Amino acid sequence: MPHLLLSGIVLGTLALAVPAQAGLPLKSAQEVNAGLVAGYQVSTGDKLRITVFDEPTLTGDYEVGDDGAVAFPLIDPVDVNGLTTSELASAISSRLQKGGYVLVPKVAVEVTEHRPFYILGEVTKPGEYPYSGELTLNQAVAKAGGFTARANKRVIKLQRQSSKIATRIKLDGTPLKIAPGDTIIIQESFF
Repeated sequence: MPHLLLSGIVLGTLALAVPAQAGLPLKSAQEVNAGLVAGYQVSTGDKLRITVFDEPTLTGDYEVGDDGAVAFPLIDPVDVNGLTTSELASAISSRLQKGGYVLVPKVAVEVTEHRPFYILGEVTKPGEYPYSGELTLNQAVAKAGGFTARANKRVIKLQRQSSKIATRIKLDGTPLKIAPGDTIIIQESFF
């Protein structure tokens, strides 16, 4: 009887130790990396340099607002969410031409500052960090001061800015690519 009671206590403790997110599907880093869209997609928080060649009064630095749009002179705000920089340049060029403001506009868009990424949970310094270049999970953790002693280094949660649902990712040695706007959650290891 004491053996049965001890087994019940151990099983009950294990059941409580499994986080509620365990119901989320577990993916590999390779699967998650493959899901990244080719070409950087502009979104809220990005800072842009928009150049209209031969039109210095239109050339300048702009920020994507909380509404996902860029307020650009002479034309209505341009919704940028999900557009690449070349698609955004085409949209601005088209609007400038249709409005009769520039006869044959040549527009270039460059991201001068990416939106930040976030890392939460079992890292030394959780918070918001500037995104730069190609970033991997290991580099993101290093920016946050490294894992705490309690960190689960085998499975993490990642929520892309473009998704409302976090994904559980099994860390298998494959570098996990981090994108601007991502939220990384390092959970506590129970064992």
